[in-house]
Amino acid sequence: ASTFTYNATLKNQTAEKQLYALTAFVPRGWIITFKAKYKQVTSVELEANSSEKITIEVDPPDNIEAGTYEIPVQAATSSTSAELKLQAVITGSYKVELTTPTGLLSTSTPVGGKKRIVLLVKNVGSSELTNINLTFSAPSNWDVVFDPKRVDKLEPGNEAEVFATIKADKKSIPGDYGITMEAKTAETSSKISFRVAVKTPLLWGWLGILIIIAALAGVYYLFRKYGRR
Repeated sequence: ASTFTYNATLKNQTAEKQLYALTAFVPRGWIITFKAKYKQVTSVELEANSSEKITIEVDPPDNIEAGTYEIPVQAATSSTSAELKLQAVITGSYKVELTTPTGLLSTSTPVGGKKRIVLLVKNVGSSELTNINLTFSAPSNWDVVFDPKRVDKLEPGNEAEVFATIKADKKSIPGDYGITMEAKTAETSSKISFRVAVKTPLLWGWLGILIIIAALAGVYYLFRKYGRR
């Protein structure tokens, strides 16, 4: 939430010098700052029949609910006091977070294979989010399919589960590849970088082992057959 700034004038309408203590009555988490002559103060001393301009800065908590809030401000001496009611209109904050249930941002798949992962779209702001679209950026000939492709509505504090199926290029070579996924609304967005390790298919691995075993067996056979001659 943004900081609100108010300008006020404190007047001493008595015939004597007065020391006014400045206070504000706000819920927990709010921060109120009083300034006089550009310096932060908690009290102001005024000569008889004089006045002083006071700047009041109001900093509401992050993720506060949207609404209209009244802020009573008081200037008081030991014998008299004056109160002013300020008003702050909070429109709410928009913030989305894209993550996974475990926080892990890596996976693996065979060459040309598919991997289905679970994503979480969270509303960590104080306003409702609508039309949250899921998009991606990946290496050439890769693809990511989201299910669903869009979250229509998400209330503050809530989260939605989205499945992403990553499809690796059939011609990709074993190694690590980066994919960027994004949850985006008209007001805010969140990106994550996902690492995908492409591995040689298990079948080809076993074929490689069998070829090596066959080659060793051939060498052994030739050694047994011709080694003693």
